[in-house]
Amino acid sequence: MSALIHVVEDDADHLAALCDLVQAAGYRAEGFADGLKAMAAQTRPDLVLSDLRMPGMDGQALLAAARARDPDCPVILISGHGDLPQAVAAMRAGAEDFLEKPYDGMHLMMVIERALRARATRAEVGRLQDRIQRSEAGGLLGQSAAMSALRARIGALGPTDLDIVVTGETGTGKELVARALHDASPRARGPFIAVNCAALPESLFEIEVFGHVAGAFPGAQDKPGKLEAASGGTLMLDEVEAMPAALQPKLLRALQERAVERLGENRLRPLDLRIIATSKTDLKPLTLDGSFRADLFWRLAGAEIAVEPLRALGEDIVLLFSHYAGLAASRHGRAVPDLNYALRQQLLRRPWPGNVRELKAAAERLALGLDLPDAAPAPGAEADTLAERVAAFEAREIRTTLERCRGNTERAARALGVARRTLNDKISRYGIRL
Repeated sequence: MSALIHVVEDDADHLAALCDLVQAAGYRAEGFADGLKAMAAQTRPDLVLSDLRMPGMDGQALLAAARARDPDCPVILISGHGDLPQAVAAMRAGAEDFLEKPYDGMHLMMVIERALRARATRAEVGRLQDRIQRSEAGGLLGQSAAMSALRARIGALGPTDLDIVVTGETGTGKELVARALHDASPRARGPFIAVNCAALPESLFEIEVFGHVAGAFPGAQDKPGKLEAASGGTLMLDEVEAMPAALQPKLLRALQERAVERLGENRLRPLDLRIIATSKTDLKPLTLDGSFRADLFWRLAGAEIAVEPLRALGEDIVLLFSHYAGLAASRHGRAVPDLNYALRQQLLRRPWPGNVRELKAAAERLALGLDLPDAAPAPGAEADTLAERVAAFEAREIRTTLERCRGNTERAARALGVARRTLNDKISRYGIRL
């Protein structure tokens, strides 16, 4: 429905002319002979257009009353010759704009359009801020400088339509950041589609991401891919560093043209989506050795967000642990565990190589009355002996491979080149949780 404008003018002919002009521009208009009648109306306007000098309630009084009722309702005043000081005072009191008689009708419509657009923008910003706050409640918790900076970065980039690369160690919450960016965007009502690039073999990647048409291969029917499914919303390419090299040029073309060519057809289908790519490693070095296309990286990286590891968040570790322990206790019908001084110090000293994912598992154990698992060394931490360094490396490789294979030990064993029984023994020895 078009915007409703209250037109307030004590001159009947001028009032009728203004209402005609407003309606000719595609808006709805309601006319009032004075400010009191306008304020008594049952309808609530999107904008008020009023003469400054009127008997009874003049334009300045109407401005004050209208803003008291709806602080976001723009008020445009029309002033006669010699009313400039009053008009300036009205602007200082919150009027959106003022025009001096005689005015140009086209200019008046431009002022109205600009004021309504500004109001819509303010409303959208408010909605986006609400979404960001809801995202914080969903996991972007913390008072540290790193978390505050992360939320500010999301707040700045979320409302844009830039494609974004999010980097961070495994378990730092990159998908949570991607979802927060989506929720803080004008695309929030559209779909959020996630593709794990490491979990899809090359033969399936093209089919799943780009889609296919009937007859593309035996038994194939028309099926849109993830790119088309995310149209109107956001596509998250998780672990994008693992994307098959042979398909990187095809993705680059789709992003450049914002159109996709399904497998088995020769026409482009338009796309309207935003890409958020996540990676557990810095992609720039990969572009230098050729394992990731530099032109694809720069196409994806309209902006970059680096997520700090858990061990860099200081006291936020205790805050997050308390949050997830409370959720686990509630879920299992148990009392919330006491985070005494000794436990808090233990939490702060742990290196947390699995980051928030590891912290959640530890909080779950504590809520169930179990001891915390032994701490594994942080990535890059020095071990005392060669055997310990080898064990630390092996544990990290197993954990990373299991995450890539989504806990499927049979696939992980094949990827690591060991027997499944051997892998299970090592999982148990290193205390790795699936």
